[in-house]
Amino acid sequence: MNENGLQRLTVSPEDAGVRIDKYLAEQLPDITRSYLQKLLKDGSVQMNGKPVKASTKTAAGAVIALTIPEPEEPEILPENIPLDILYEDSDVILINKPKNMVVHPAAGHYTGTLVNALMYHCRGDLSGINGVLRPGIVHRIDKDTTGVLIVCKNDRAHNALAEQLKEHSITRKYRAIVCGNLKEDEGTVDAPLGRHPQDRKKMAIVRSGGKRAVTHYRVLERFGNDTYIECQLETGRTHQIRVHMASLGHPLLGDEIYGRAKSPFKLEGQTLHAMVLGFIHPTTGEYMEFEAPLPEYFEKLLEKLRKSGS
Repeated sequence: MNENGLQRLTVSPEDAGVRIDKYLAEQLPDITRSYLQKLLKDGSVQMNGKPVKASTKTAAGAVIALTIPEPEEPEILPENIPLDILYEDSDVILINKPKNMVVHPAAGHYTGTLVNALMYHCRGDLSGINGVLRPGIVHRIDKDTTGVLIVCKNDRAHNALAEQLKEHSITRKYRAIVCGNLKEDEGTVDAPLGRHPQDRKKMAIVRSGGKRAVTHYRVLERFGNDTYIECQLETGRTHQIRVHMASLGHPLLGDEIYGRAKSPFKLEGQTLHAMVLGFIHPTTGEYMEFEAPLPEYFEKLLEKLRKSGS
């Protein structure tokens, strides 16, 4: 994108013949479909120099140009939202994130996020390296994933933790329930991840252009039709565990994106919990490790599975 917010896309032969609104939604996953519809309605999208409608079909080799106005920086306000704090000092704060909480503000989620809650609790003492939308955030977990997350209160701590993440020296252990009976008691998935070639809102194992991703897993309990596992991350890519386990034919129970369409249980998203996080403290140099207990829904689900044996 250039300084004037002009984005140019050249349609590949594989993408020819599809509605332009669908094509743009797949190619530009960070822009909402409703906003793309507005750009099309306003005449801000052209194909080969002519304004097009949402229903216009793409053509191989066509150049699509769209002008995206510079976004106004939304004001992110502190909100008095209760936090489950596992540990806190002048450098870091460790939170046990609940289900359905978005970590940082983004389009459609400017309130009710973990960042809104942290801004209230920390009174502005958060690192500014990742900008106003992600103060203190060095890593994230999905909206429907629960568990321990570390947040930095100053730039020095942020840089130290970011370096540990880069070196893969942070301990991150997750608990998950996957569909089916895993053949092996333990194993490793070493497969690079990148954007899905057809659906840009999903991640996928890719042959080229992806980032190395390594997940170690071991079976904790077997229930016949489902398996309770622990996953230890060597790398921390977006949707890593979800994509890696799905690639083995054992998607996470409740995962509506990478798994089965419907779960026999009433679940809100994937059964994934960030259980353990260990790191070297940026000031003391000591190794610290914290554990977030399994959420109530996860414990109850395990009880059901143990009783049914399914």
